[in-house]
Amino acid sequence: MKNLASDIKNGTLKKVYLLYGDEAYLKKMYKNKIRDALVNSGDTMNFSAFEGSGINAREVIDIAETMPFFAEHRVIIIEESKFFKNTNEELAGYLKNMPDSTCIIFVETEVDRRSKMFKAVKEAGYAAEFGIQESDVLTKWVLGILKNENKKITRPVMELFLSKAGSEMENIENELNKLISYVSDRDVIEKEDVEAICSEQITNQIFEMINAIVDNKPKEALTMYYDLLALKEPPMRILFLISRQYNILMKVKSLLLKGCSKSEIAKEISLSPYIAEKYIKRAGSFKIDELKKIVEECVTSEENVKTGALNEKLSVELLIVNLCNRVG
Repeated sequence: MKNLASDIKNGTLKKVYLLYGDEAYLKKMYKNKIRDALVNSGDTMNFSAFEGSGINAREVIDIAETMPFFAEHRVIIIEESKFFKNTNEELAGYLKNMPDSTCIIFVETEVDRRSKMFKAVKEAGYAAEFGIQESDVLTKWVLGILKNENKKITRPVMELFLSKAGSEMENIENELNKLISYVSDRDVIEKEDVEAICSEQITNQIFEMINAIVDNKPKEALTMYYDLLALKEPPMRILFLISRQYNILMKVKSLLLKGCSKSEIAKEISLSPYIAEKYIKRAGSFKIDELKKIVEECVTSEENVKTGALNEKLSVELLIVNLCNRVG
């Protein structure tokens, strides 16, 4: 990330960039910074954007080969193309021979570092990973924003805020802006302010669903699932988050078995001590082998959808029921 910031600051931008990982806020920020450093705002002649898995590589190459129109650079942004999971041989080979006037910015969530596309980007340009940030990094970032707004917050209230806002920077920023507006002229943000303004995030709701599953309360767990569907949450995103929560629990359980302390666990899995404590408490309900099997069941549920064996809604519903039966 430091190399990327240096390239932008010094004006030594490369011909191709790959911005990947789960932190959408940082990917968006650096994508826009690179674009703005190379083309003027509103320059539709020298800027092209593609998104999705159906992108035609030949069309991208044809645009990349076109000289910029009354400008020094041409910029192409390609998002969530799956090129780094299902390698495109033609495009991978082309990246090494691109004209200096063209810059391609790939923005992906998941990549295979063994793919030819990933290796081609590493050879021709720069690949930057943007993962979910550690709690201390998020805390410093939030404190910086609050300082600019002449606001103060205590550590316990900060931990409460992050527990509600989650770990995605875009959502944290949105919740923080709401909080700053709410306290208005007051200098100090109090616990009551956070409770009044900050909405419970989907990941927290998923964790509560898992609590209901572990406590063998299928009716309660399914009610939470249907509530999430009513809020227009896609079943496959809910499945992803369920799987993610159990993966975190598995990591926590493994660290507990190694004798790690709460602070060590919080640092290792990039969570605030407040949130880590919740996972530690819940991980005590499982054996490590049980968690491994549950994670495998989550993978099977996803495969059932991909193969057409079950529809999305039913697949997640059955997973929740099966997990409740496993506990019971």
